[in-house]
Amino acid sequence: MVLLAMPHLRFHRSFLAAADEFDAAGESAHDGIVNWPAEGDFPGVVFTREALEEPAEFERLVANRVGDADEANPRPPGWTTATYWWMEDPERPDEYVGSISLRHHIDHPLLSTVGGHVGYGVRPSARRRGFASDALRQVVPLAAERGIERLLVTCDLDNVASARTIEANGGRFEGELSGKRRYWIDTGA
Repeated sequence: MVLLAMPHLRFHRSFLAAADEFDAAGESAHDGIVNWPAEGDFPGVVFTREALEEPAEFERLVANRVGDADEANPRPPGWTTATYWWMEDPERPDEYVGSISLRHHIDHPLLSTVGGHVGYGVRPSARRRGFASDALRQVVPLAAERGIERLLVTCDLDNVASARTIEANGGRFEGELSGKRRYWIDTGA
């Protein structure tokens, strides 16, 4: 089992260690370090691994992740609100093992085709322990509470582990599109 926690300062060191693991594995897209360049009226939000060593900068990242659920917070054009949880190893309190997010809407063309409602990533050293599957299991009823009846969850065509995770949580395979496997999960909303 994995614990879902709101992003918090207590994860500072383990979050950075996980970011380093993702980078070493060539998976920096999953490192959780936000990099949204300025676009239109959006001023941009950019963090760097080096700057996040500073507690104040990490606190700013935490505030960004928590605040992303609020419609009033700035975001790139067309981006939706999302709730982020950080996965915590129950046997090692304050140990960040990954993250999972629930996008509140998938109106954006990228989300409705390949991104979906849910995104997750588990640091390489914590994989094959059921954390992703358990996190997704916990997020499904949270989506139902938001009134989301069906979740679109996608994964890369060659990501067999992620496909199994989705299928273990009731994902029904719809097909392939743009290099992604597409699944739908009924939330019971």
